[in-house]
Amino acid sequence: MPTSSASTPDAAAKPAGGTGGVQSLERAFDLLERMADAGGEVGLSELSASSGLPLPTIHRLMRTLVACGYVRQQANRRYALGPRLIRLGESASRLLGTWARPYLARLVEETGETANMALLDGDEIVYVAQVPSRHSMRMFTEVGRRVLPHSTGVGKALLAHTPPEEVRALLARTGMPAATEKTITTPDGFLAALEQVRVAGYAVDDNEQEIGVRCLAVSVPDSPTPAAISISGPAGRVTEAATDKIVPVLQEVARDLATALTTTTAPQG
Repeated sequence: MPTSSASTPDAAAKPAGGTGGVQSLERAFDLLERMADAGGEVGLSELSASSGLPLPTIHRLMRTLVACGYVRQQANRRYALGPRLIRLGESASRLLGTWARPYLARLVEETGETANMALLDGDEIVYVAQVPSRHSMRMFTEVGRRVLPHSTGVGKALLAHTPPEEVRALLARTGMPAATEKTITTPDGFLAALEQVRVAGYAVDDNEQEIGVRCLAVSVPDSPTPAAISISGPAGRVTEAATDKIVPVLQEVARDLATALTTTTAPQG
């Protein structure tokens, strides 16, 4: 990001970097993302250090964001993400699920199993879309359901490239309760599982969230927000032999979905 402030209204409205974007808007969104990365609450000096922007510029932008309800100033003078962002986030999640459905339907068509899309929201996994299998015996996960990452394939896929110290901090906050006797319940065990994901290129939930159910998951590369897609089904169908056939389909669909999500127009389904 630029390190010099816009000293006049005209300078603030000048397109940045030749992208056609408005510099002040780009800076404001960058600050919001830095706040989210910091856990949702920061001080001006922290924002200045991480963004390289001068304090007067940050203060001006934060005043505007506070006035609009996207940021609030705490009693301790630090700034926190504001409640008005919740409505935007919920609407965006619904749209993301809508855009993903044609790709999940393709997964169901090619694998025969239930397909899901999930996001990392704070310390939790939230399911934002699902297309069910046509089998009479099939898996069902309610859209909007939240689970902890350590017992799910999508959780492993989403955290596979997160620095180990950040993974340990997350696990310390959430705990690692056992959903089944096969759930990984130690940080070292989970970090070892993440290493397997990085090597293999996909994640497995092998009876860890629910006995009798296997799930295969991959992250959506370069997604605007961390996302993963998965298929889940009875362990008797999602076997090791089936895994060899399903994983390449998952990876291909994830790449196609990533391309659709990063285009300048909404994906067509």
